[in-house]
Amino acid sequence: MATNNSVKGELANKKNNDAAKQDNTPANTIAAYLKKMGPEFERAMPKHMDADRLSRIALTTIRQNPALLDATIPSLMGAVMQAAQLGLEPGLIGHCYLVPFNNKKKGADGKDYWEKDVQFIMGYKGMIDLARRSGHIKSIYAHTVHENDEFEYELGLEPKLVHKPATGDRGAMEYAYAVAHFTDGGYQFEVFSKHDIDQVKKRSKAGNFGPWKTDYEEMAKKTVVRRMFKYLPISIEIQQHAAQDETVRRDITEEAEKVDNIIDLPNYETPNTIDVPDDEPEEEKPKDKKKPTKEESAEDIALEFE
Repeated sequence: MATNNSVKGELANKKNNDAAKQDNTPANTIAAYLKKMGPEFERAMPKHMDADRLSRIALTTIRQNPALLDATIPSLMGAVMQAAQLGLEPGLIGHCYLVPFNNKKKGADGKDYWEKDVQFIMGYKGMIDLARRSGHIKSIYAHTVHENDEFEYELGLEPKLVHKPATGDRGAMEYAYAVAHFTDGGYQFEVFSKHDIDQVKKRSKAGNFGPWKTDYEEMAKKTVVRRMFKYLPISIEIQQHAAQDETVRRDITEEAEKVDNIIDLPNYETPNTIDVPDDEPEEEKPKDKKKPTKEESAEDIALEFE
C-alpha cells in the first residue's frame, strides 16, 4: 500500500511534469525567442516604436494564426525583425502581415522535404505610412475603380485622372490607382488594371491566402502605391524598406532573402501556386564575422535557431 508521502511525491512529480509540458508549448517557445530578441528589435526600430509592444503584438498575431506556430523560428523572427526595422506593426491594423507558406526544399541527401516559412507582407496602410515619413509628401492615397464608376485617365504631356464612383452597386473591380501630392505643389499618379494586379498576385507565394485572399482590394491599392514609390521624392532608405515587401528572412544577421520582390511588372506569367519547389538547394549564406561584445549579439541568438 502506498504511503501518504509516496502519493504526495507522485502528485508533485505529475504537477511538475504538467507544468514543464505547458512551458514547452510552441507559443511559449516563440514568446521566449521574442523576449530574447527584444534588444535587437530595440536597436533596429525607429524611435517612435517600443520593442515590448512589438513583441506583444507579434505574439498575439502568431497565436491568432496557428499555422505560424508551426513555422521555422528563423523565418518567423526574421519577419518580426523586418517589421521592427520598418517601424510597422503586424496584425489587424493593416500595417503589415506575417504570412506562413509551405516551401519545398532539398535536403543534404537530395530528397525533397517541406518546411513552413513566414513571408513578410506590407499592407496598404504600411506603404502609406512609409511614404509620409519622407516629409516631402503632402498627401497620398489610393482607390479602386469598379465597372459602374465613371473613370478616365490620360498620360503624355498633360496627364489627367478623373474618377467618379457610382452610387449603389459599383460592379466588379477593374482598376486601382494611387495619387501623391507633394509639398512643392507637384503630383504623381499611377494606374494598374486588375490584370496587372493579378500578375503581381500570381508571383506571390502568399497569393492564394493571407491578405491577398481576405483583403484583395487593400492589397491592390498597396500594389499600385508600391509601384509609384520609385517616382516619389523619398529617401533611398525608405526605397530600400519598400523593397523588403513580400520577402522571407531566415537569418537575422543577414540581408533579407527576396522571395517575391516585384516593383516593375514582368512581361510574362508564372504559375499561380502556393507550394513552389526550389529548383536547386539554397546556398547557406556566410555569417558576418563581428567582434564580440559584452552584450549578446544577434549572431549569437541566430545560432540558437539552427
